[in-house]
Amino acid sequence: MKFTCNQLELTRTLNIVSKAISSRTTIPTLKGINIDIKSGIATFTASDMDITIENSIEVANSEDGSIVVPAKLFGDIVRKLPNNDIDFNCEDEKITIKCLTSEFSLVGMPSDEFPNIKNTEEDAKKLTFDKLKFADMIRKTSFAASIDQTKGVITGILLEIANDNIKMVAIDGYRMAITSEEMANKENHRIIISAKIMNEISKIISETNLNSDSEDINILVDNKSAVLMIDNIKVIMRLIAGEFIKYQDIIPKTASINVKLRRSELMECVERASLLSKEGKNNLIKLSIKDNVITITSRSEEGNVKEDLLAEKTGEDLDIGFNAKYIIDILKVISDEEIIMKFNTSISPCLITPVEGERYEYLVLPVRLSNM
Repeated sequence: MKFTCNQLELTRTLNIVSKAISSRTTIPTLKGINIDIKSGIATFTASDMDITIENSIEVANSEDGSIVVPAKLFGDIVRKLPNNDIDFNCEDEKITIKCLTSEFSLVGMPSDEFPNIKNTEEDAKKLTFDKLKFADMIRKTSFAASIDQTKGVITGILLEIANDNIKMVAIDGYRMAITSEEMANKENHRIIISAKIMNEISKIISETNLNSDSEDINILVDNKSAVLMIDNIKVIMRLIAGEFIKYQDIIPKTASINVKLRRSELMECVERASLLSKEGKNNLIKLSIKDNVITITSRSEEGNVKEDLLAEKTGEDLDIGFNAKYIIDILKVISDEEIIMKFNTSISPCLITPVEGERYEYLVLPVRLSNM
């Protein structure tokens, strides 16, 4: 097996497929990248069995064959080489890498030991999404998924496709994020994909966008897996099995208190107040909503802080506590200048929505106040 390709193009390719490498695996070949050469096309593949990423590029001076190379070492070598053509040659699992005056030799592994990841079934449903909107929706929801791997389905993001609309939903037991966009699809579907995998997809879209002519991504879905295709990149994902939480039942149907305010001003006030909140005490901040002023306070052994923020309120006055980090995480992903915060009592969830429309809904549980 042999081939020649440009250092910069190969570096970009390796950066993408390396996102599927797991450092915790005990399977040697899963610490590597499989290189397969066929008819002048080099396909690079990496996998951790939950996500598999393939990226294909055209190469010159090629002879068909395949080999698994150690991912980290191979990637480090390629990245350090000058931006010029690199010649690769493989004989008896020994790989020679030459670029200008540099020459490396590596020991590879046979490709037949690399796992054969199954693609979707023949009756898979095809879904098409605007790739930039898709990546933005991931950014606006993934932070709210649980990071506790024992939590099953809520470590993932629910994709709910129906009536030319896609919703993404994430929940971790303390907060919930819902985003919605119009995207034309003939198929209705509900799937759950790991939030970790979805974040990698978002990164791939971002990294490839400048060099891509396509505005859409396609996803083929069957009962156990999904295959995302964007240009010459294929991402094979294992779906999370199980029934997602009935999130619609959690959303308050009415609100007795509505507060309209500027998002950026609220975020700045909460960030300052959080400087004196304690991680071990739920990052507690207190919001005292009275008339058209929100007073945000926090205190610790080191001192206390008080912030006043103008707002438009309808309904009764209210004192309520929150984990500052949960509020900040939500406000960071919203781009609207103004938002609505909806309350009922000091122990019921707060719902954050746009002033108009239903593009997003964020739910956050309060923290019980003691003597703040």
